[in-house]
This record gives sequence, C-alpha cells and structure tokens, in this order.
Amino acid sequence: MAPQRFHEQFDQIQRSMPDVPLALGPDDASEFIYEKGVVLARDGAEARLVEDTVRAHFTEATGLVGEYVQRDSPETNRSGITRIKVGDPGHGDRRGDRAVTNALRALSEREGHTGRRLVSRNHVVSIAVNSCPGDEPVPAALSQGTNPAPAEAGYDSGTAVGVLVVDNGLTHDHGLVPLLAHVQGDPHGTETDGAGNLLQYVGHGTFIAGVLAAVAPNSGITVRNTLNDAGAILESELGAKLFEAVAGGWPDIISLSAGTSNGRTDGLLGMDAFMEELRAHGTLLVAAAGNNASASPFWPAAYAGLPDYQDVVLSVGALRGDGEFGACFSNHGPWVNVYAPGERLTSTLTGFDAPVPYAYQHSTYEACRFGFTYVCTCQSPSHVGVLSEDGTTAKPDQVMFEGYAHWSGTSFATPVAAGLVAAHMTANKETDPREARRQLLAANAQFAEVRGAHVPALKPAGWRPVPVVQRPVGA
Repeated sequence: MAPQRFHEQFDQIQRSMPDVPLALGPDDASEFIYEKGVVLARDGAEARLVEDTVRAHFTEATGLVGEYVQRDSPETNRSGITRIKVGDPGHGDRRGDRAVTNALRALSEREGHTGRRLVSRNHVVSIAVNSCPGDEPVPAALSQGTNPAPAEAGYDSGTAVGVLVVDNGLTHDHGLVPLLAHVQGDPHGTETDGAGNLLQYVGHGTFIAGVLAAVAPNSGITVRNTLNDAGAILESELGAKLFEAVAGGWPDIISLSAGTSNGRTDGLLGMDAFMEELRAHGTLLVAAAGNNASASPFWPAAYAGLPDYQDVVLSVGALRGDGEFGACFSNHGPWVNVYAPGERLTSTLTGFDAPVPYAYQHSTYEACRFGFTYVCTCQSPSHVGVLSEDGTTAKPDQVMFEGYAHWSGTSFATPVAAGLVAAHMTANKETDPREARRQLLAANAQFAEVRGAHVPALKPAGWRPVPVVQRPVGA
C-alpha cells in the first residue's frame, strides 16, 4: 500500500472524528488506524482483569501512569465490549500510542496462558480502507445504463429476499430512480459542502443498493447509515450498531463493504458478540475483502477463513475490468472465498432532480501504486482537488453527476456476490441463504487468476467486461 494514500485516508477520517484522537498501527506501518488512549476488553470478569493488570503494570513501569487506567463505559454493553482508558490520548502523534502498546504487552503473558485474546486496540472500521481508488466516482452517461445491467425478473414483496446493506445511507433523491423503487433505509444526511459539492463517499450506499437491485431485482433492500463518519466507525461502536440494524428482524443477507486489518488471525474483539449471535441465526454475511492489495486477514471478511464461520460469511475480492484477473487494489489470500467484478462498475449515485458537482481529490500517481502494468483506477483518471489537502489554493476540478457513476473497489464486488446469492434463492426457491451460498459456489464454473492463483469468480449475466489497456513499456 502507498503510505501517502493511507495518510490521506487518516486525515479525512480524523477530520470526520475530531473528538477521537487516532494513530496508525502497528508502529506507523500504515496497516490500520486505531483510537489513542483506549483499549477494549470483554465485559465482566475479563474487563476487570484487564483494568487491574494494566494499572499494576503501569504503576511499576517508568514513564507510564497507573492513575490513567480506568473504565470508560458501562459494565455491560450490547456489544459485549468495555472501553478502558489507559493513557492521555493527546500524548504523542499519529505514529502510535505508547500507552496502548504497553497495555497490550501487559496482557501478553496472560493471553499466552489462557490461549485467547483478552485485550485489543480500538480499530477504525472503514469503507475507505486506503482511499483506493482515489479519483472515483466519475460521472457515467445515463444512456449507457448500469453495469451490471438489471436482470429480467420482477419484484414480489411476498417472496423478496431480505438484504440489509450496512453502509453510509441513501442519497435524498434515490427514490426517483426506478431501479431503486423498492429500496428503503436511512438518509445519508448532509450531502454537499457550502459550495454545493458532493462530500466524499456520498452515494456509496446508494451505489451499492443499485448494484444489488440490478443483480437481484426480487430483493427487499434496506440501507443503513451506520458508517457515516467519512465511511468509518470505531470498532467499539460497530457491534452495537450492527445489533441495532437487525433489531427489527434478522435479514436473509447482510452486505457489508467495510472492515479493517488488525495484525491478527482471530477476528475483531469488538465484533465477538455479534458474530456469535450471527452464527446462531440463519443470516449470511457477505463482506468486502478490502482494497489494500494485501494477503493479510481483513475483518470481518476474513471470518470466512475461520472454521466456525466458513458457512456464515462469504468474503469477496474484486476482479479487474475484464474479469480475467484480480483488480490491482483487491486484497487476496486463502481467506477470500470468491471474486466478482469490482472495477469500473456503473450504478446509481444520486437521483435525477438536479445535476450535482463533485470536487475531486488530488492525485499524483502516474503508475499503479501496487505495481500493476495495466491502466488501473489507481492512476487514471487524474484530477486536482482539495478534499484531502488542507490550505491548498488550487481550484478543484469539478464534474457534474446526473445520476449514474463509475466506481471501483471491493465495496462493489460485494453487492454483486450478495445479489447473486439472493438471485439464486429466488430462482431455486431456496429459503436458506447459507445453503444458497454453498450451492452457488458448488455450481459455479467461472474462474479468474489472482496473483498467480486460479480462483472462483462470480460474474452476473448482465455484467459487461470493460477493455483493459496496458501501460506502454517504460511508462
């Protein structure tokens, strides 16, 4: 991953969470973002153990203050997680937090004895990941239609497959789009800045709903605005928000295009309670594999690689525009179950009540930052903008959206896969989404190449490949 791009993501998330001091980890390796001055533990006896152990360790250690260590949340929470303050969040800079690092070390021996994790950083879970690709969305002509194109099937409220999209909500005028006639959910909220430009990631949830509706027309889609701080949320809050999202009933499928790395292979502590309850229900979680071009586990998608969750989670990577190979940005590895089109898809960004301008981020990449030789979305198109540059005097490039957009990322491969599971349920009168997942993958005869590996690929009938242009030698 390019450090510059990751630091841009850090800046935009920090601006959206001004009261939450953040740091990069581990040791400024730009693998993930986490909250300074706080660690997480499971409610009850484990939280008390963590609090007492860290306080005793800090009291004895030079340069650490035991008095800082105290509980920062009620003793019981819907998420099953307790926040524990371990230091002054204003100390240090984005390169790390000594108090959090030492709190983790204080429990390392105890964790070795118990064989399970007892304490964790409070990671930021985000749709942005590393802000890749940085110069999208871009406007798409209405005359070209969506890609994937809508499947020829009707909508029946009595048999529609329930799909919950956990994202950043819907644009205010999404209902003007016929494809989204049966989509409901939370509004995004503030969509434009003082100059009328779309704010970053506005339309992300609407775009995903459009992809789902195109692939699986007989779906009852609900979009939540859970990830509405520049597409991000703290791990400590995510579990509770997910429980809120299913409070009215567990859907057939949850589509989640967000996550984080954490340097571990055993999941997110903040999602433990939700994942346990998810396993007890029949719901299938379809999750994005992430855009870091990394093989490291990316959560919650990587739960698909754990024995207890192999039938509960479907993890989805992205194919490049032609569908023959993996997209340059897509995470990969044995924990990714399947790959679906995720580069330069076309879907709904806004409704049609008025054109909306968009000011682009700054992009200076002349070549793929992941080392690929095709003209990828990391480098093209290139625009000048101000969203990631405080204090710049440059006038941003502006384009006008009239409804549709091209956008790339594992964010959008995810609803393709979720839609194909839903469509399989409708076509085969299958009521169990996990069984539909199994049947779909077992019957699938499509493959692609990702980092030299032959992998399963799901390509909807309405998807049109996009020609791939190779960069000239020496460019």
